[in-house]
Amino acid sequence: MIRGIIFTGVYYLLSAIYVIVSLPFLALPGRGPVTLIIRSYTRALNLALRLICGIKKDVRGRENLPDGPFVIAAKHSSWGDGFMIYPEVKGMAFVTGDHLEKFPLVGGILRKLGAIVIDTCGGGEKKASSLAVGMKRAADEGRRVLIYPEGHLAPKGFHFRYKPGVWHMAKAMNVPIVPVATNLNCFWEQEDIKKTPGTAVLEFLKPIPAGLPKDEVMKRLTEAVETRSAELIAEATGQGFQPSQLLPDPDKGTLGKPDGENLESQSA
Repeated sequence: MIRGIIFTGVYYLLSAIYVIVSLPFLALPGRGPVTLIIRSYTRALNLALRLICGIKKDVRGRENLPDGPFVIAAKHSSWGDGFMIYPEVKGMAFVTGDHLEKFPLVGGILRKLGAIVIDTCGGGEKKASSLAVGMKRAADEGRRVLIYPEGHLAPKGFHFRYKPGVWHMAKAMNVPIVPVATNLNCFWEQEDIKKTPGTAVLEFLKPIPAGLPKDEVMKRLTEAVETRSAELIAEATGQGFQPSQLLPDPDKGTLGKPDGENLESQSA
């Protein structure tokens, strides 16, 4: 627990420092300087996670990353997912809710980075509109777009329903989807302060081609990410393979937790 507390302090300290360092570059044309700063920030967090908490990163499957633009659909089970993956893919934009804009100065950095900020408070039409605008910009710029299709941080061994927004994005951009599996939740689960030393694997899987029907894409994506993530969890824990189980989406602003009552008996 002490490691986790120290890392949390370092996390917020580094976040404040890098936000301040980014500010003078927000007024300059282009996103190059701010992108370099934020990539440096995520690398610094990866280093802090290794030095303070003993969590190393093993990246696999880089050969599965296509040339040109694509959508990255990643497993989401730890607060560390974002900064683990960000420095591994060049030219990456990402989808995020507008809740991050409530933090001082962060909104300007998100816009400079070309993030696709979704209006989560304005209803379905505004949400769809903000997503469409962001996708068009990303497609025009040839960006790679990161999205977490579950929409929530899943506890270890479980998953939430994969939302079809990822398919709509890939269809609108006419690009493949690269699934991403991970077992980071074995060492840093959801928003826990506690960190456990070990080697967290981040694995890029074989792309799902553009142009496939929605139901087929969602089935292939869910099975690929959840099956491989479960295999990586078994690798990390030394226990047998256990298919992930489906949880109903939690209430807004809460973490999903299995409680024995709301657990749906369905595997990936």
